[in-house]
Amino acid sequence: MMTTAEALLDRVWEVLDAVPDPEIPVVSIRELGILRDVRRAADDTLEIVITPTYSGCPAMYQIAEDIGAALSDAGFANHRIETVLAPAWTTDWMTDAARDKLRQYGIAPPMGNCGSNEHVAQERPIRFVPRVVDKPACPRCGSSHTERLAQFGSTACKALYRCMDCREPFDYFKPY
Repeated sequence: MMTTAEALLDRVWEVLDAVPDPEIPVVSIRELGILRDVRRAADDTLEIVITPTYSGCPAMYQIAEDIGAALSDAGFANHRIETVLAPAWTTDWMTDAARDKLRQYGIAPPMGNCGSNEHVAQERPIRFVPRVVDKPACPRCGSSHTERLAQFGSTACKALYRCMDCREPFDYFKPY
């Protein structure tokens, strides 16, 4: 049986699951993995833990405002938002639903897995040569015959690509 405290936290997760990312409104901050934790502090304040997709993300202020508005609208006025930078956000934290929604929205989702795991510390070799990465498939026609036009797209976390078959440009959400 669920306790009152557990039910309250479940309700808060549900409310925050509806908060969209301000730059990509078809996915929620929870689906992207930005929303890291919801907990009750010793003083009974709700603590909402978020991690930016990168440390200079300009949308974090808006995300915090949107979280505050959603919580206030749902009757949770007593809350604080904590931004945590470590461990750093990774595209591995995106849900499969987020990846599907990105594709349907016209953004190629990140390919593969970065191999991160927030629970396990691991050593990673430093690479001084660019690694060969498969080209993302076009989110419109599915072709993998694509070319990168620019390392940075509409935001720093995306690159601009073009499909050589349907000739449509598209953003690719780079894996981190």
